[in-house]
Amino acid sequence: MESTITSKGQATIPKEVREHLGLKAGDRIKFFFHPNGGVMILPKRPISTLRSLLKPSHKRAATIEQMDEAAAAGAVARFRRGQRR
Repeated sequence: MESTITSKGQATIPKEVREHLGLKAGDRIKFFFHPNGGVMILPKRPISTLRSLLKPSHKRAATIEQMDEAAAAGAVARFRRGQRR
């Protein structure tokens, strides 16, 4: 999957990526530099999103997608803490 950079430095995020990340118009995203030279793009989510995933719930179990999102957010937080030092 690819996208072209415009003369203003903008690129369109492909529909498949937006759907995978659950992005809608007006959502914000974050960019993180990976030590291997790559860049990670993640949606900016409120902390309440994670809290709702971690609360014990007798009504329903978390889905694999929710667990993956929580794990990714934790990895980003750990990475960001390392960048601040």
